[in-house]
Amino acid sequence: MAGAGRECCVAVRAGQGGGPAGRPPAEETRGKRSGRTGVRRAASGTSPLVSGGWTPWLYLAPALVVLGGLLVYPIYQLGLISFFQYTQAQVSGGEPATFEGFGNYAELFGDPQFWQVLLATVLFAAACVVSTLAVGCALAVLLTRVRALPRLALMLAALGAWATPAVTGSTVWLFLFDPDFGPVNRMLGLGDHSWTYGRLSAFFLVLLEVVWCSFPFVMVTVYAGIRAVPGEVLEAASLDGASQWRIWRSVLAPMLRPILVVVTIQSVIWDFKVFTQIYVMTNGGGIAGQNLVLNVYAYQQAFASSQYGLGSAVGVVMLLILLAVTLVYLRLLRRQGEEL
Repeated sequence: MAGAGRECCVAVRAGQGGGPAGRPPAEETRGKRSGRTGVRRAASGTSPLVSGGWTPWLYLAPALVVLGGLLVYPIYQLGLISFFQYTQAQVSGGEPATFEGFGNYAELFGDPQFWQVLLATVLFAAACVVSTLAVGCALAVLLTRVRALPRLALMLAALGAWATPAVTGSTVWLFLFDPDFGPVNRMLGLGDHSWTYGRLSAFFLVLLEVVWCSFPFVMVTVYAGIRAVPGEVLEAASLDGASQWRIWRSVLAPMLRPILVVVTIQSVIWDFKVFTQIYVMTNGGGIAGQNLVLNVYAYQQAFASSQYGLGSAVGVVMLLILLAVTLVYLRLLRRQGEEL
């Protein structure tokens, strides 16, 4: 009878608690705990989404403060100066700055040279971007095809070009194409041909130097993306008889599209605001300003002519053009269903 009583008690406890010795099951325990947590959150008046929503911003706050000081404030000053008559007299304090509204912009847009320089800048930047992407992607694919030692040599050579300062690289390229002592003219049998005298040849020479110092970024980035692609995908494409160009166009390029977006936008920004190469290799913009780009044109207006308000207006126009190009490019990719 005592044993039967104990079995009955155990059964009753199991029926009430859902487990041995009246211990509640895991599901019920978790339910009670979540209920208590929900009550505490309701009492405090905060949801988990709101309470944890500020955490990323707290981590980003130091970087945002630094970027605000280094980018936002200078851009604000640039835009502010563009609305004033700000020349050497105002800089020295001899005369007060005069508010002109959109007067600097009206003068800028009414100058035919500005439109010529803008067109030359757009065409030159487009040629640089296309050439840089072509060379960088081709060499990235080449890195996946060669052995370790040639790969290491190519990577070191590319990183050396990338690490070379723009002034140094421009000076070296000027020496290589020098009409009197340059080895390129001797190898090609061009005599004393001056590459910087003609407008197109000068732009072509600067383009070579820009591509030389820019392609390593594209090459390294795309190579890293290719190495992340599963080898089975490339092997399957090869077994199906696809050529290297077809593999790149139909397999690699779609998979590397987010990376290509980044390197394209970076190249557009860098090549659109080229200054050092043009200024050094064409001696300030070429003969009669035939090789001017917007950055050099803004420098001439601001510092050579002491029209700082007009030069600031050129800088604001460049900033708006780059923002527009970037936003349009990202919008087109979003319409194609790309996640960025």
